[in-house]
Amino acid sequence: MPDAAPTVPVAPAAPAARGGAFRSLRHRNARIFFLGLLVSNVGSWLQLTGVSYLLYDLTGNAADLGFNVAFQFLPMLLLGSWCGALADRHDRLRITILTQSLLAIQALTLGALVVADVVTVPAVYALSLAVGIIGAFDNPARRGFVTELVPAGDMSNAMSLNTTVMTGSRMVGAAITAALIGPLGVGWLFVANGVSFGAMLLGLLGIRRAELQPAVRRPPGGSPVREVFAFVRHHPRLLTMFTAYVLVSTFSFNYGVAMPKVADVRWGAAWAFGWVLAASGFGSILGSLATARLRVVSMRWFVAHVAGLGVASILLAFSPGVAAGLVVSVAVGFSGAAIIAAGNAITQQESPPDMRGRLLALTAVAFLGSTPIGGPVTGLVADFVSVEWSVAYGGVVALASALLAAWMWK
Repeated sequence: MPDAAPTVPVAPAAPAARGGAFRSLRHRNARIFFLGLLVSNVGSWLQLTGVSYLLYDLTGNAADLGFNVAFQFLPMLLLGSWCGALADRHDRLRITILTQSLLAIQALTLGALVVADVVTVPAVYALSLAVGIIGAFDNPARRGFVTELVPAGDMSNAMSLNTTVMTGSRMVGAAITAALIGPLGVGWLFVANGVSFGAMLLGLLGIRRAELQPAVRRPPGGSPVREVFAFVRHHPRLLTMFTAYVLVSTFSFNYGVAMPKVADVRWGAAWAFGWVLAASGFGSILGSLATARLRVVSMRWFVAHVAGLGVASILLAFSPGVAAGLVVSVAVGFSGAAIIAAGNAITQQESPPDMRGRLLALTAVAFLGSTPIGGPVTGLVADFVSVEWSVAYGGVVALASALLAAWMWK
């Protein structure tokens, strides 16, 4: 296979026309899919937030939270591109049903260990690794399946709504965790997450295949991973976006690692971590919906919010107290979700139909697969340099990334 991008007609970027932020929901399959995804992801944020509380309670070190996210996202770095090629060749709905079932089993297992009071740090790491392996297969298949729910004209809206649900559910899940972790304990929150996957599975099983948009399958053979890297390398718009995306994802999205210690050490309020995540989740809903209104997502929108995340992260790092931190967290969530939604939308706008799964997997590798590097770095900065700079350095990187992307695109 020649090492060059395939010649595919790609529509030029047009001025951002606006439409209804929820227009994808007029399609039945999209409605039941996103409803199940919402319930399931609220449960997932119960677990994500609860694991941070659990590990910080067990060790008191931010570095251990960083190592945990490294275990969780290392499989995406190693397997993500190959799993994207798999999603482009096989039935994405069937893959998603299988992976969601396995994720439910993982959550129930972790909950059982905590409730039985036999959980250990190595056990948490091992189960996080299991989530990572399952997620490497789930992410491109599930996100690629979103493109089959709606016609092409609503595709970027559906991708943005997917981001809205994925990031906005953090608000509800983190708030529930903050409110219930005292009376219930983290173990039962993990059990609740396992049960919540039932909503997702019911939605998937209720999909009407006859109403799906036909998926263009990649033919067997060739070099699927090599092809997608060549396509991005020869596509200036995508190359610019991915360059900034990798830098920001590696160093600027790790406040979940740093904030438990920031809340404890700087603010003297360890309990505030869940509420900070909830506030950022509220901002994520706003940022995702703002992006969803755009029929064509521009590079200007993407770069502006990379810069916005940088400024907001620095302000969050040096916020004098919980109240100020909660306000700034909304801005962090808004720009962060706008970046994720814009990255997904730009990728799909520029993607040949038979490469969508691979390009979605590549965005997941950039966003999640970089966490095994950035997560431990952030934790070590919090433990050995400064809790403030464990968040602020990511803001500086985001500002530099925005300048780099603007220069590359110009």
